[in-house]
Amino acid sequence: MIAEFKRSFSNIPQQAWDALNTSNNPFLSYHFFEALEASKSASLARGWQPHHLTIHQDDKIEAVLPLYLKTHSWGEYVFDWDWARAYEEHDLEYYPKLVSTIPFTPVSSNKLISQTLTHRDILQPLSDYCSEHNIASWHLLFCPKIENIPSDVYERNTVQFHWFNKNYRSFDEYLSTFTARKRKNTRKERESIKKQNISIRQVAGDQITKQELDFFYLTYQLTYLKRQHTPHLSYEFFERIFQTLPENIVLFIANHNDTDVACALFFYDESHLYGRYWGSTESFSNLHFELCYYQGIEFCIEHNLQSFNPGTQGEHKIQRGFEPVMTYSYHWIKHSGFQPAIKDFCKREQTHMINYAQQCALSLPFKNNQDTGNDQ
Repeated sequence: MIAEFKRSFSNIPQQAWDALNTSNNPFLSYHFFEALEASKSASLARGWQPHHLTIHQDDKIEAVLPLYLKTHSWGEYVFDWDWARAYEEHDLEYYPKLVSTIPFTPVSSNKLISQTLTHRDILQPLSDYCSEHNIASWHLLFCPKIENIPSDVYERNTVQFHWFNKNYRSFDEYLSTFTARKRKNTRKERESIKKQNISIRQVAGDQITKQELDFFYLTYQLTYLKRQHTPHLSYEFFERIFQTLPENIVLFIANHNDTDVACALFFYDESHLYGRYWGSTESFSNLHFELCYYQGIEFCIEHNLQSFNPGTQGEHKIQRGFEPVMTYSYHWIKHSGFQPAIKDFCKREQTHMINYAQQCALSLPFKNNQDTGNDQ
């Protein structure tokens, strides 16, 4: 087998990618990666230099691993800023680092696109490549759990909160599984939307107008600007995916007194819903919960989707029925002096995350939540 590294996703033939990719996940679509790079959202100038690994045998691509040489740690959601700071304090270079992920998308999925190789098969080759090319580390983010990893590869975990459809026929049936107090609180939140004279419309991807795209991008920008951050994704990125992935996109828009005031963008496939971006031009009580959570739950029930991943973090999701889910990432550090400390950190972090997930499960709103908590 021969390994090659591509500096553009366009150098990977779509036919080869599609032949290897067995997933319906929209973030693993060829069009999604292509839009990231064509729109310059993932580019050298933005600190995301494409460096995709392709493995060939007999002139045929057998596997693809999306990779980026990164000069910062933004947009990853598995935080290693302290590691970078420790390197800086010792006058060492932490960047560039080699990262396999879907940029700005903390969704667990196969990162190695192949029908013959596994994630474990590429761990040692990645370490060898980094050693040979003086790259300080590699990071494989939000992938399935890998068993029997090498001793110099470290597992990290984060906890997300996902909703699971237990064959609910309506939102009311779902609420019937809550304790009385939690059920009352949820209904009160939803009723407050109507009392504020807010209506919500659902727009499928192929029906989204340019005016609605413009409004969405305005609110997307505002969400970042309120936190004094620069938006990761360009207008062109969204323009492209609205055109190439319309069957995987739905937009919920909130209207107040005949004026659009907020919206939330979701992706979905045959079984999963993914909440990605939301923003508003005005502040309203409980509107975030309605647009980002309750509308998504209703969408899942209506379309018989199995689960709903609303995004990272957010303990406020627990009382609305989103269950703790463990995620997995893997890391290799070249510098032998830092390896013991980082290995110890990862072990302690893992213990903390396991305990944290267990504690979160105890706070779920269900009448009987002894068997809740799901691993992915």
